[in-house]
Amino acid sequence: MMKWISITITAILIVGALMFLINVEDKQRYRSSDNIREISAKVEEMSLDEKIGQLIVGGIDGTEINNETKDMIEHYHIGGVILFADNIESKTQTVNLMNDMKKVNENNPYPLLLGVDEEGGSVTRMPEEITSLPPSGSIGKEQDQELAFEVGTLLGKQMQGLGFNLDFAPVLDVNSNPDNPVIGDRSFGDNPDIVSDMGIQTMKGIQSEGIISVVKHFPGHGDTSEDSHLELPKVDKSLKELLEVELVPFEKAISNGADVVMTAHILLPQMDTTYPASMSENMITGLLRDDMGFNGVVISDDLTMGAITENFRIEEAAIQSVKAGSDMILIAHHPNAVTSVHEALKAAVENGDISEVNINESVERIIHLKRKYKLSNEETPQTYFQWINEKVQEILNKVS
Repeated sequence: MMKWISITITAILIVGALMFLINVEDKQRYRSSDNIREISAKVEEMSLDEKIGQLIVGGIDGTEINNETKDMIEHYHIGGVILFADNIESKTQTVNLMNDMKKVNENNPYPLLLGVDEEGGSVTRMPEEITSLPPSGSIGKEQDQELAFEVGTLLGKQMQGLGFNLDFAPVLDVNSNPDNPVIGDRSFGDNPDIVSDMGIQTMKGIQSEGIISVVKHFPGHGDTSEDSHLELPKVDKSLKELLEVELVPFEKAISNGADVVMTAHILLPQMDTTYPASMSENMITGLLRDDMGFNGVVISDDLTMGAITENFRIEEAAIQSVKAGSDMILIAHHPNAVTSVHEALKAAVENGDISEVNINESVERIIHLKRKYKLSNEETPQTYFQWINEKVQEILNKVS
């Protein structure tokens, strides 16, 4: 009997090891030199319109597919869509909307990124049938990495069940300013190490469910006293000061496999006197890419926020953001702005203001990401959420 148990355990360990190696190989395959060459060749075959489209994540109006949304997908070839509470009224409606957008995109070899801001707490877009998770601040107080990972997996399951493939979470901002009007308990806390530990585990939990996690808001929105939805915040800190607090979670997340980083609309005059981080070459190409070694996808925060619109034209901001090193730009509201930004970016490439080589590199990174997570235009089935809600409720009871 003991011999049989020993053989069984050995077999389980071998199978487990093989599955681990297959999983590692699968995750690494998209980085192989052959695959890189193949993607580069595909990008060369794309029209400029198609390339520019992949750089844009746009918001939509309404709870059903409409001609404006169809036009963004079919004519402007947008790389992704973001939904908000106004677009979500029930789980069935949300899944149907997702499937309708996938159907419109079915002739495009590059599936849509379908994203949402779902952090838990005050930033939730879940319909009434789905229980929202607690705010990150409650999770941070527990200082329990297993709990943070479970929160991430549940976020991933919620996203998966509704048809999303990307979550703009977790927040890696260190809430170091008690007067901050926009972060608060969206952050895991005021200690950069706790924010790192909890944030990375939440990120990994989301990723474990096959959902793309976007860490935000680089280089850190925690020490601001203005709300960037309304105006442009200023953080007058040196690089040395940023490295001691704000950048700690981002550095650790990058070394732990972050796929996408969202940049913040924050002016850091000691780093760039003219442009906020989301438009700054010093911050994106210099700090994030060159110094911190991030090779994934960089996406701007929403260009329709007051921090941008009160200081720049959206088209100007989009061009500068791409020139600075952004791979994707977020236009979360006013779908008509997608049209003007697409045309402005195309014109900027044609007149030489933006290098098409740089556009190609961004599109390659976007396609790498979509392939890594096996995005497709296949329909999402309706999902039974009761057991997920029960697990979420257990966490709510634990941290309340």
